[in-house]
Amino acid sequence: MAALLPLAEAQARLLALAEPLPIERIPVDEALGRCLAEPLVAKRTQPAGDVSAMDGYAMRAADLPGPWKVAGQSAAGHPYGGLVAPGEAIRISTGALMPAGSDMVLMQEDAGREGNRLTLIGTSPNPSDKHVRPCGNDFSQGRELLAAGSRLGPAQLALAIGAGHSHLAVRRKPRLVVIDSGDELAADPCVCAPHQVPASNGVMLAALASAAVPCNVERIGPVTDCLDALGAALARAEHCDVVVTSGGASVGDHDLIRPALASWGAAIDFWKVAIKPGKPVMIARRGHQLVVGLPGNPVSSHVTAYFFLLPLLRALLGAAQPLPEAIEVELAEPLSAGGPRLEFLRGRWDGTRVTSRLNQDSGAIATLAASNVLIERAPDAPSLAAGDRVRAYPIGNGGVF
Repeated sequence: MAALLPLAEAQARLLALAEPLPIERIPVDEALGRCLAEPLVAKRTQPAGDVSAMDGYAMRAADLPGPWKVAGQSAAGHPYGGLVAPGEAIRISTGALMPAGSDMVLMQEDAGREGNRLTLIGTSPNPSDKHVRPCGNDFSQGRELLAAGSRLGPAQLALAIGAGHSHLAVRRKPRLVVIDSGDELAADPCVCAPHQVPASNGVMLAALASAAVPCNVERIGPVTDCLDALGAALARAEHCDVVVTSGGASVGDHDLIRPALASWGAAIDFWKVAIKPGKPVMIARRGHQLVVGLPGNPVSSHVTAYFFLLPLLRALLGAAQPLPEAIEVELAEPLSAGGPRLEFLRGRWDGTRVTSRLNQDSGAIATLAASNVLIERAPDAPSLAAGDRVRAYPIGNGGVF
């Protein structure tokens, strides 16, 4: 029997198979969650000229300590058209262009005004340009603002618009087909015999993918443990980029995913990873299509989707960093020594400390729903005391996330 693959090696092999999808140009307001296919370069300078950072009066620093004559106004979107002469001040609002000839803003709290006569009643700015945002303070035309592979969140979309872009080059959304298989699965959760369980994995995996990355998801199943039924399901996935299966990837008499994939023309790249839960992970390829075979137990399916399916989808979108990142958290209670495999415990983190005193059975959906992190335990990890720190992966199941 081949040795189990370490998680990092298995992830590297998977990502080596992933070729970013074709490039398309789309409006900025449709690009949330996508990844840039090329660097974002500023088409304009921000701000385009010197602007005021405060409400107050624009003037020449050389005219301190005053008094001044108020000669006009500069508002955001309505600049003052003249030149500030010696002894003059211009009423100015935050974000307004500095009038020609001015180089200082006196905050309105430090100014006393009677009619058009202005005097200094507080403290003048030090340095004199303290309240002036210089031209290009944010960015200048031609500057690279985001590297290719950057994920586009709300702030990145604002940056793209501010930099003068109406459209962005991104990778096409992955087309994902989720196949849920198993004779024990009941399609209707309201009609479930004692020998059955409701078919929850398909909904869970489709939702997990859709919540994490922009993608088009189609669900098939539940499919019975029959080669013909599995073959028909795979035939419906001819158009997709990724097929994810749930169940049937192990070694039992009814675990038929491997022979079904072989009949479909897919070649297995690797099978079985040294993690708990989720050992029977399978990765296969059929032309440009990739198959992620996940265990049938809901927790195992969720955990392996987090570490394999989601990174694959991010890689297809062209993400520079497709793998999940761990955080360090403090234990709320002692943790017993680990076993021989890399293990991920469901945990609940309150923003300060994490507890793992939950039902860790791989079929316990209630525990999964109550968790918001996966606590990493290295192979043969020693026992830990309350207050010790551990690595954990946020899984976004509510709570502080």
